[in-house]
Amino acid sequence: MTLRSIKPKYLLLGAVALGAATLVACETNETLGRSQFLLVDNKDLEPTALQGWAEMMKTAKLSNDATLIRRVRTVGAKIVTAAGYNAAEWEYVVFQNDQPNAFVIPGNKVGVNSGLFKVVKNDDQLAAVLGHETAHVIGKHAAERASQQQAAAIGLSVAQGATSGRAQQIIANYGGMGAQLGLLLPYSRKHELEADRIGVDIMAKAGYKPSEAVALWRNMQAQGGAGTPEFVSTHPSDTTRINQLDAYIKSKGYN
Repeated sequence: MTLRSIKPKYLLLGAVALGAATLVACETNETLGRSQFLLVDNKDLEPTALQGWAEMMKTAKLSNDATLIRRVRTVGAKIVTAAGYNAAEWEYVVFQNDQPNAFVIPGNKVGVNSGLFKVVKNDDQLAAVLGHETAHVIGKHAAERASQQQAAAIGLSVAQGATSGRAQQIIANYGGMGAQLGLLLPYSRKHELEADRIGVDIMAKAGYKPSEAVALWRNMQAQGGAGTPEFVSTHPSDTTRINQLDAYIKSKGYN
């Protein structure tokens, strides 16, 4: 489909709508050093996120490894305190899951899979993971991604309303995929690399060794597996991550 399939008045209407949203939704994030498009804030996402968290706590298998739980909570408290948050307002849960992963959701809930400790060899590397997750909150990445999705949905709705027949069916079938690959994923990879850099700053402030962030990703890379091609992945490749982290650590004079 080409732009000729869409009537000019609908294109203009969509451009005006998105342009107006941009004017009222852009703000500068000093930590990121760039402007962000935000139709929603982290607080706006909390009710839904916390509802999902509560459901997960009912259905997921929680770890009963007291040592791992204590390590995660201790390191996590140091990290968020260094980031300027009140550690008492954060919750850390270790899930019994073999996948090496961790995540944060709006509402300051952090989940760590027990499988992460296949690649995390010390508390400095754990601090790299938790610093990265905390950085996503500082960077308002969840809110920015939700805003991007809303903007993409507005654009697709305008296009669908302005077309008919075969052209409309093409948008319905492939519009979501095009929006995902063409708009959302590049920003998501950007978020991951931003969180890496901010996370290193946080772990250094908390007294942990930043170079262990590079060691962590080398451990992850050593796990092997073809994985998902980087150009259709929401995460940078391990090689990209290692190279950029190493360069950033050296530029900051960290050890």
